[in-house]
Amino acid sequence: MTSRLTKTLAATLAAAALFTYPVAAFGAVGHPPQSTVVRTSATPIAHLTPAQLDAVAADFPGAPKSSYAVTAYRLIYRTTDAHGRPTTASGIVVLPDGRKGALTVAEYLHGTNATKAAPASVDPTSTDRLVTALFAGQGLVGVAPDYLGLGLGPGPHPYLDTKTETSASADLLLAARRFAAQHGVAFKRDVLVTGFSQGGRASLAFGRALSRGEVGPFRLGALRAVAGPYDLLGEELPAAFDGRVIPPTATFYLAYLVTAWNRTVGLYDDPRQAFQAPYASTVEGLFDGSHSDEEIVAGLPGSPGKLFTPEFAARLQHPTGRLLRAIQAADQVCQDWTPRVPVHLYSGTKDTDVVAANADSCATSLRRRGGDVTVHSMGAVDHTGTAFAAYPEIIRAFARQA
Repeated sequence: MTSRLTKTLAATLAAAALFTYPVAAFGAVGHPPQSTVVRTSATPIAHLTPAQLDAVAADFPGAPKSSYAVTAYRLIYRTTDAHGRPTTASGIVVLPDGRKGALTVAEYLHGTNATKAAPASVDPTSTDRLVTALFAGQGLVGVAPDYLGLGLGPGPHPYLDTKTETSASADLLLAARRFAAQHGVAFKRDVLVTGFSQGGRASLAFGRALSRGEVGPFRLGALRAVAGPYDLLGEELPAAFDGRVIPPTATFYLAYLVTAWNRTVGLYDDPRQAFQAPYASTVEGLFDGSHSDEEIVAGLPGSPGKLFTPEFAARLQHPTGRLLRAIQAADQVCQDWTPRVPVHLYSGTKDTDVVAANADSCATSLRRRGGDVTVHSMGAVDHTGTAFAAYPEIIRAFARQA
């Protein structure tokens, strides 16, 4: 892979986490515990003044000034895995300093991450951590899960798994409520939900759970999702093969999806049934959580056609059986519920990772069920550019509901 291509992928991964860049103010307060920890715990990891928040928010032009200093904590909490078994996961809760009593929660769900060391709870340069802190700087409580298998969670990440994206988000919210009570903070009932890319899609699923009364006493207060792959069957998978998604980027995400879904859905018995040589012997190991994006890119070919066997590539383009059922189930995030609050979806016309048609498709499905949905085009911006353009608006909108 060329250096230019690696940089392009890092900046525009189809369901990628927000760009990370050095944020010196986010230096860790303590060392992360080991991933073998199984008890619920909380560790302070960062403190920022309003001036420091404003300084590190420079890449979000138009973001409102912060009114509060904030303290971020890493929580390790109990949840369940893809098979319903007890496990633990990590995430962050960010409290606005000096605010007590009943506060509104803004829960932020991050995009694709294939590296355990990169999520907000462990990486001091994480922009996901920054975005969550910017909500707290407005007087909200910021909450952000790492998802299963990332950060300090054991095992591999079950990528694009609606069930655990939802349960990890819900269980962190409940754990954060117990933790915040120790600091004199109670959570208001209505939760503001947002997410980028993979997290955009996950935010629809989490919003659905809140709307159905499946998350303790909480309910959905607002939903704003950015550049999410909401329609895998109708839009995102076809785009991964017809060139609308950049081929190396499509290769990364399809490899991640297929190896993860093989563990949860069962797509092949032997990697050679899905992947061509020499990748069949190495691709699963690339996504074990220990490799950086650059290492993964270097270990993959430049297009899906070079990674998958012709038979499996055809299966991805024309899914049947358990693969089709799994994709259809994933796409239900926009199809089987009616939001009781307005939904705002954000897209960019130059997004060659998660094509903008995903937002249009999701909006059409939700409106068909009576949902009030607005699609915001952020203009001629790429994948991460959509997030940088959208989040100042989202932070401002959520601040009005603090």
